[in-house]
Amino acid sequence: MSSITFTEVAYTELEDFVYGKAQKPVECSNGMVIGGGTVYPEVNLTLPPMLISEETMPKVLAQYEEMIHGICSKAYELNSPGILIEIELLPPCTFNPEWGTDVARVVKGVMKEYETKFGFKSLLRMTPVDVREGKTLTHMYHGEHWDNVLKTFEGCAKAGADFLAIESIGGKQLHDEAVMNCDLPKALFSLGVVGCTDMAKLWDEIVRIANENNCIPSGDTACGFANTSMVMAHKNFIPKVFAAIDRVMCAVRTLVAVERGAVGPDKDCGYEGVYLKAITGTPISMEGRTAVCAHSSHVGNIAACLADCWSNESVENVRLLGGMAPTVFTEELVYDCRLMNGATARGFATQLRDLYAESDRLYDPQAYILDPAVVLKLSKEIVKGKTHLERTKIAASATIEELRYGFKNGLVQLDAKELKYLDIFEKQLKAIPDDEAKFAQEIISSTTNDKFDPAKYDFNF
Repeated sequence: MSSITFTEVAYTELEDFVYGKAQKPVECSNGMVIGGGTVYPEVNLTLPPMLISEETMPKVLAQYEEMIHGICSKAYELNSPGILIEIELLPPCTFNPEWGTDVARVVKGVMKEYETKFGFKSLLRMTPVDVREGKTLTHMYHGEHWDNVLKTFEGCAKAGADFLAIESIGGKQLHDEAVMNCDLPKALFSLGVVGCTDMAKLWDEIVRIANENNCIPSGDTACGFANTSMVMAHKNFIPKVFAAIDRVMCAVRTLVAVERGAVGPDKDCGYEGVYLKAITGTPISMEGRTAVCAHSSHVGNIAACLADCWSNESVENVRLLGGMAPTVFTEELVYDCRLMNGATARGFATQLRDLYAESDRLYDPQAYILDPAVVLKLSKEIVKGKTHLERTKIAASATIEELRYGFKNGLVQLDAKELKYLDIFEKQLKAIPDDEAKFAQEIISSTTNDKFDPAKYDFNF
């Protein structure tokens, strides 16, 4: 399959780099346009703790039906111009593709009911879970695990999904080890070599399936990578600057989906999506303070600066005082989007964007690297690389340099320990050989097969 190479950024003026507007908006069959000037709520929901089996599937489907009725009813009541709904399928519904297909069919059925009765527009993003892991995995690109992922995509597409997405995990075990040891070279290899190679193979298939079934290949996310670093840093297990560098490096990996044919909106939990928007012009979905139901972070407001869809991460169907949680979070998302769209209508979008950025940027390096000005600056450096590995290495070195600049100019707070780690990571980067095969041999020789088995990826270094 053909691949696009992005050699320059999509935005030349910071003024144009704002939420709600993308250089390459996605026009959908129902008239909704993502990135065309309106920020839409994207409700991400999941089941409460319950067993998923053949016997319980009727109850599972009833849960999904209940959640979608609550979401659509609330969004319609609050005059939302439209809504996206994302279903991140749980493992049993990907290991059993027909179950995932049934979920998509039931959810889409309720959404169509609200469109028929009330003219309420909505779009469905289906996200099969990447089950290519565990002791029974024989290979990343053939066998039961691979087949089940693709069959689930095909079933969801045929059942009416508007968008296909995934949180892919190629190289995750290697990256997990890198995070635990603050080993930047190993993280770089897992993302810039293993992750990018895996993304190309996986997204060629997702794009094919989407094209064959008249739906849209939307995007991937480094949730299993940079979000792991984010959570670890939040708990003070690793330096915050490592998590910030990791996030920007992940942009190169997640970008591969667009290189292979994804058109957006990129997935919500990939905070690196801001770099995809800068480089490719595709719309993105983002999450921030509205994701507290799933995890805490230091990017609650700044994450909204460039969002074309505004999401809540994933919320269980449990009862709160205000109602069922998915319905409650729908209301929160709708009001946030009202504010963003209202500011745009009055010509104040960039002012609101800048307020979002200034409210978070100072307090954490992970927030600082999401500032639109910083994103454009680093993106211009990333696209100078000729290979994925070179781009990932540039992303790391440019982020280190930018964090030092931000600290020196009072734009971001870093304590003495964080500053010392910047020096450590810079030395780690300088020790990486330019030759990719030699670099691969160094990493593989220091890694056990249970963490990374090259044969399962068809690597022959």
